[in-house]
Amino acid sequence: VTISETRKRRRTDLADAVAGAQIVLTSYTLLRLEADAYAELDWSAVLLDEAQFVKNRQARGHQSVRKLRARTKFAITGTPLENNLMDLWALLSIVSPGLFADPAAFTERYRRPIENGSDPEALGRLHRRVRPLMLRRTKETVAAELPPKQEQVLSIELSPAHRKLYDKQLAAERKKVLGLVDDLRRNRITILASLTTLRQLALSPALVLPDQAATSAKIDTLIDLVTELAAEGHRALVFSQFTTYLGMVRERLTAEGLGTVYLDGRTRDRAARIEQFRDGNDPVFLISLKAGGFGLTLTEADYVFILDPWWNPAAELQAIDRTHRIGQDKHVMVYRLVSADTIEEKVVALQARKRDLFDKVVGEAGDLAAPLTADDIRGLLEP
Repeated sequence: VTISETRKRRRTDLADAVAGAQIVLTSYTLLRLEADAYAELDWSAVLLDEAQFVKNRQARGHQSVRKLRARTKFAITGTPLENNLMDLWALLSIVSPGLFADPAAFTERYRRPIENGSDPEALGRLHRRVRPLMLRRTKETVAAELPPKQEQVLSIELSPAHRKLYDKQLAAERKKVLGLVDDLRRNRITILASLTTLRQLALSPALVLPDQAATSAKIDTLIDLVTELAAEGHRALVFSQFTTYLGMVRERLTAEGLGTVYLDGRTRDRAARIEQFRDGNDPVFLISLKAGGFGLTLTEADYVFILDPWWNPAAELQAIDRTHRIGQDKHVMVYRLVSADTIEEKVVALQARKRDLFDKVVGEAGDLAAPLTADDIRGLLEP
């Protein structure tokens, strides 16, 4: 039985709607809206697909899942850690609620010492406790026939005029942020706004300074690469955090006679755009990182371009995996375009540290983005 509507629209109680069913399919949203009705029923098992959607222990969705009466619960996700180690705690509190009963105690004994490196033994303790409850299977294990994926970072030099504008803005933002970072909790929004300004300016001055022309060395490089691969019959996914920048890329590609399909969080006809790329011949699919992070299989493409690094490496990995997944029969090439001597290089270094922490916790290579600490932010702005 599939539950796709609330009781008001079904006009039947949940118990009657699922009577006799061996499997019940529903969404996290509908579960949250009828949490009490689901909690009144007895379930043999609960399987949570894309379980990262219930990782916020303070949200109603998480509480709704915890209330379900079931002998067994499974949390299935490719990203058990997206923000910090409390994401892992939240999922463990669902599938094994007695393991770490108190979130405050978990923070004190595991999260803080592991994330700041103050207690090397804490990581070992956590690993020993969670490992029996976790099964991590990589695509190499599940699909040995999957073609290889090759990743490369392309360092892009800013033009002299662009460099001058970036360095001037960097000096201003550094002075502001370093005066605020000691009170990170109070000033987090202002600090992140400054970091975002620098990330945008590393792409193109036009994203930050309205009087500047829409020029970008990254777009120039991308055009050269896409023109060549399209001529050879390849197709590409192009990701960016910034929809305005994706718009600039689309304009340039169109001017060069290269067909594109576009998708971001505001796209209403999402399914139609996806089918347009799958069934058509346009060589480039432009996708915002948020809109394309999950729920897409696009094995028609064999090239992926990440135009701006994000300090959450999980988001990037999810984007890349839109094409490097079961059904792909071509070698996948991934290019990360990074503006040289800018905040983007610092973000890439930060990603590496987060991946290393995930690797140690889970036991295999993965994707973690712990929250930005004050030291992280200082590192992003250091000369």
